[in-house]
Amino acid sequence: MTATDIEAVQATSAGRISRRQLLLSGSAVGAAYLLPMATYAQSGNTASGEIDMQGVEFNNNGITMAGNIYYPPGFDGSRKYPAIVSIHPGGGVKEQTAGLYAARLAAEGFVTLAFDASHQGASGGMPRYLDDPMRRVGDIYSAVDYLTSLAFVDADRIGALGICAGSGAAIKASTTERRIKAVATVSAVDVGAATRKGWDGKASEADQIATLDYVGQLRTAEAAGAAPTYGNYVPAVGDTTAPRDLQEAADYYLTPRGQHPNAPNRLLLTSVSYLVAFTGFDRIETLLTQPLLVVAGSEAGSLWHSEELHSKAAATDKELFIVNGATHMDLYDGAGVDTAMAKVGPFFTSKLA
Repeated sequence: MTATDIEAVQATSAGRISRRQLLLSGSAVGAAYLLPMATYAQSGNTASGEIDMQGVEFNNNGITMAGNIYYPPGFDGSRKYPAIVSIHPGGGVKEQTAGLYAARLAAEGFVTLAFDASHQGASGGMPRYLDDPMRRVGDIYSAVDYLTSLAFVDADRIGALGICAGSGAAIKASTTERRIKAVATVSAVDVGAATRKGWDGKASEADQIATLDYVGQLRTAEAAGAAPTYGNYVPAVGDTTAPRDLQEAADYYLTPRGQHPNAPNRLLLTSVSYLVAFTGFDRIETLLTQPLLVVAGSEAGSLWHSEELHSKAAATDKELFIVNGATHMDLYDGAGVDTAMAKVGPFFTSKLA
């Protein structure tokens, strides 16, 4: 991108982006298209109560990824900052809890990137609403690629934060992505194990086989020209037959509390084959050596994932922090984020120093 290109981007932003804010020299500028910068309110977290957020696009093996970068208060493009990738839950988008944590971490001095998974949200990828966890792992590789290309990011101080299913992808990526120097999870879920065993970890093998038989029928029908079949990530609001965590997920995703138009609660059902095959915590006994923080609620039906992750990880520097009385969804927003951030912020400050 030339100086003329930078001026054009500044012009499209109605003058809101200064040259200092676009101080991305060399290949760093060409790594992404910079969208207009917005102000993101974070009351009580910075002296001004505000940080800057900017939309970006980056390449992921031919798919255009949509992300938001959050800049620390007093951002200076001539400096080198530690950076963190924030990975959203299954069915979520960057504007929800992943963006909230990214903004909070930016307020503590990190350049942070929250992005939409491929096939989801504003990112590209066909078919839409495909959820293939290994593709999400590839998304993280590309997000790290992008961060390393930015002139103001210290490529030796990059961390990853995963929330819910984003945790399983973050852990899987961290086992083979050594550029990730520290990893934290909030309400962790290995989505492969959850699909195989059920939310509470008690589903039978017979249930798995029946589900996969059904998915096979769907794939055969679609191969013959039938329209794709979609399901829901979370149940309807008020569905008391669902596990408590998933009832609370409906309250988050399907009400003004956390609802976003780019997260329509749609899952391409043939994704189940990919979900069942995924093993988010595979080989963590040998490969997950980076510092690890695992944050989970004591009342979360998903707690078994966090306990397994902490127990099996090879890292000698690891901590399981249980938030007493909290459910899975309590850590997505509100006071639960304050509690989680009291551990997550110092963790990354220490490990990415």
